Amino acid sequence: MKIVVLICGEGLGHTSRCLALGKEFLAAGHKVDFGAYGYSKEMIEEAGYSAHEIPSEIKLVGKAGTLDFTGSVEATLKNADFLGGPKLLKLIRDIGPDLVISDSYYLGTLAAFTLRIPVYLIINQSNMEEFFKNRGVALRILGELTRKFYTQIFEKVDKIIIPDYPLPYTVCKKNLSFTPKTQEKLFYSGPLVKEKYEEVEELPLKKPHVVSLIGGFGYREPIFRKVLETAKLDLSINYTLISGPSLDPSKLADLPENVQLLKFIKNTYPYLRSSEAVIAPGGHSTMMEALSFGIPILSFPDKGHSEQEKNAEAIEEEGYGKMLSYSASPEVLLECVREILEDEKYRHKTEKLRRLAIELDGPKAVREMLEKEVQKKVREKAS
Repeated sequence: MKIVVLICGEGLGHTSRCLALGKEFLAAGHKVDFGAYGYSKEMIEEAGYSAHEIPSEIKLVGKAGTLDFTGSVEATLKNADFLGGPKLLKLIRDIGPDLVISDSYYLGTLAAFTLRIPVYLIINQSNMEEFFKNRGVALRILGELTRKFYTQIFEKVDKIIIPDYPLPYTVCKKNLSFTPKTQEKLFYSGPLVKEKYEEVEELPLKKPHVVSLIGGFGYREPIFRKVLETAKLDLSINYTLISGPSLDPSKLADLPENVQLLKFIKNTYPYLRSSEAVIAPGGHSTMMEALSFGIPILSFPDKGHSEQEKNAEAIEEEGYGKMLSYSASPEVLLECVREILEDEKYRHKTEKLRRLAIELDGPKAVREMLEKEVQKKVREKAS
């Protein structure tokens, strides 16, 4: 198969799971062309692949732990490339793929429709109108228009891939809502993770060990510093703090002996493999990575980001970890860390998900599904 994978560049989790798919497709002898922008494109190239530049679709901004939605809308419109559509059409036409995979990149989905190429949409949220609630009349109207738009998209794509565990274990289930017509197109693949647990070597980290993946956007820096203060309260618990690309670790001094501070790194899997808990935002892909490695999660969802908040709610309700607020004190965070480390029920539940992730083998499941879909279409054309 010749496959084009188009990726939404806001949130590196989209890129991570598409790299997992690309790795699987290439290993099976298929040809893959990636299309991405921003950090996403850089991440693909750092992984050793080439990527075509595609128009950006969404720009997220915020500060002090809060997603600035109105500011994000304005930034998106300001940075919009109004010639992006024709450029994208030409790119896909020149490649001539058998199918397009679009990870939350709706411009790519529309381009595939236009060129009459089968398109498979990867999403972990279908109720995007939640972003527009309680934000004024103009944005509520925009939210309703958005809902109508993506409902039509969902009904026209060939399949919708949910990169999560099947029900009843689905973490993003509170963010999913589909019409009966669309329900028939859903494919729960299991986590799409680049590295498998059994293939990752464990690091000789001091135990008990907690890895913090809080970083990335600058408005998460207060949580990064809060984790550091938490570590100082109990030196018997060891931490690895991985900073995001926008945070300079050299600015942080007086680190306690139980803290290892690392600059932004490409591969966090060895640290997940070697830790008893992970502190992370509410992003879906990070949660899938942690759970597929059997690690309980202490989640700090971005304030005002309904998708992340609902992911974190599901994590707490299902007993896979704890949901925390940006207002939580270091003392409260420490008690939550201790509970996760001392109460075996958390590890018992996440170990079950680790085993399930192995059985599902998400990337392989998607590849086999697409191979069958292409073969079916070839037979239909021949008849």
